[in-house]
Amino acid sequence: MTYQEAIEYLYAKTPVFQKVGGAAYKPGLETTHYLDTHYCHPHHSYRTIHVGGTNGKGSTSHTIAAVLQAAGYRVGLFTSPHLLDFRERIRVNGVMVSEDFVCRFVEEAGGLVEEVSPSFFELTTMMALVYFREQGVDFAVIEVGMGGRLDSTNIIQPILSVITGISKDHTQYLGDTLPEIASEKAGIIKPSTPIVIGRADEPEVLEVFRDRATQLSAPLTLASEAVPLGAIHSEARGQTFEVSDPSLITPEPLYFELGGLVQADNLRTILSALRLLREEGIAISEEALRKGFREVTRMTGLRGRWETLSEHPTLICDTAHNEDGIRYVVRQLMALGRPLHLIFGMVSDKDVRGVLALLPQSAKYYFTAASVPRALAPEELRELAQPYGLHGEVYPSIREALTAAQSAAQPETDVIFVGGSNFLIADLLAIQSTNNDK
Repeated sequence: MTYQEAIEYLYAKTPVFQKVGGAAYKPGLETTHYLDTHYCHPHHSYRTIHVGGTNGKGSTSHTIAAVLQAAGYRVGLFTSPHLLDFRERIRVNGVMVSEDFVCRFVEEAGGLVEEVSPSFFELTTMMALVYFREQGVDFAVIEVGMGGRLDSTNIIQPILSVITGISKDHTQYLGDTLPEIASEKAGIIKPSTPIVIGRADEPEVLEVFRDRATQLSAPLTLASEAVPLGAIHSEARGQTFEVSDPSLITPEPLYFELGGLVQADNLRTILSALRLLREEGIAISEEALRKGFREVTRMTGLRGRWETLSEHPTLICDTAHNEDGIRYVVRQLMALGRPLHLIFGMVSDKDVRGVLALLPQSAKYYFTAASVPRALAPEELRELAQPYGLHGEVYPSIREALTAAQSAAQPETDVIFVGGSNFLIADLLAIQSTNNDK
C-alpha cells in the first residue's frame, strides 16, 4: 500500500468530519476504548497534556509543545484539522509522522475498520497515540477535536488539562447556550488533575467549570487572574508582551512569534499551564520558555494564525471561522487603518449570519468557496452578506479571487485578507506552495 492509497482508504472507509460535517460526527467513546484496548493503551507509555476549548487550542497546543521541545524533551503533538497534508496532525518534535508508519498502521487496521467501523477521527486519534509510543516520546500534547466529554481524545489520563475558552461553535452538537457548550468542554476535567481555564468572561460559564472541578477535586487555575500582562507591542512579525510575574520569567519583554490580538489570551493560558508543569517537577528553563514562544512555527509547523504570506500588497490569512475568532480578526484589520480586500468563504454548517454581521462594510469583498463539500456556495454567501452592507463579486475558487484582489489592490497601501474557513486557508497555502515550487 502506498501512502496515497492509505489516505484514500482512510477517506473512503471512515467518515471524515472535515469533508462531510455532521454525517461523520460520532459521539461516544465506546469505539475508541475498543481500539485503545486492542492497541494495549499506548497513551500509558508517556505523559499527556489535554487541550480543549472553542478557539485558541491550536496555538496553545503548538506553543506548549514548542516550549517542551526547547526544554530538551521528546514531544508528540496531535492536532486537527490539517491544512495541506494529513501528516500535519501527528508530529514528534515538529516532524510529521512518516508516510511509512501511516501505510503500516492503515494496512494493519483494515480488519478493525471492517469490524467496528470507526470514524476518521477515532482511527487517526489511535494512530497518533500508537505512533507516539513507538517514537518513545516523553510528553504528548493532545488537542481535542470537538467538544470534550465525548471526543475520542478523552480516553487519556493527562497530567494537565487546559480549556482555552468558550464561544458558540458546533452548536448543533454541543448545545445552543454557552453553559451547555461549557459543560461539554468541561468533560476533559479529570479527577485530581490540574485544569487551566483560559478565558471565562461569563459568570455562568465559569460556574460550570468551577462546579466540575470541585466535584472531581481538580485544582483550577484561571489564567486571566494567574498571569498579569502589561504593555503589548506589535512587531513586523509577532508581538512582545510585558509579563508582570517574576515567578515565571525575568522582566525582559517576552516575544511571541504568533500575531493576532487573540494571542494575549492564549499567552496567559500557556504561561499558566507551563507554571503548573514546573510545579509538577518538570524542568522548563526560562531560556526554553522564551525559545518556544519565539520559534513556535519553525519548531511545530503551525500555520495560518494571523500569518503574513507576502507583501506589496500585504497578504494576510487567519483560520478564525466563528464569531468569537472573527471578532478579534476584525478588530485587528480595522486597526491597520488601510484599504481592505477581503477574500471570504465559509462552510454551510456555521453561523454564517453571525459572522457576516461583524465584518467591516468598508472593505471590498471577493466571495468564494473552499474545495470541500461543506463549503457554502459563494453566490449564497454574497446574497447573505448584502443585508449587512457587504458588497463584492463572486469567484468560483480562491485562485481566481486572489488574482482579482491582487489586480485591484494598491501594492504599497492595501491589505488582502483571506479567511472565514480553515479549508479556504488550506486552499490558499496550497497555491502558495505550488507557486514557491516553480
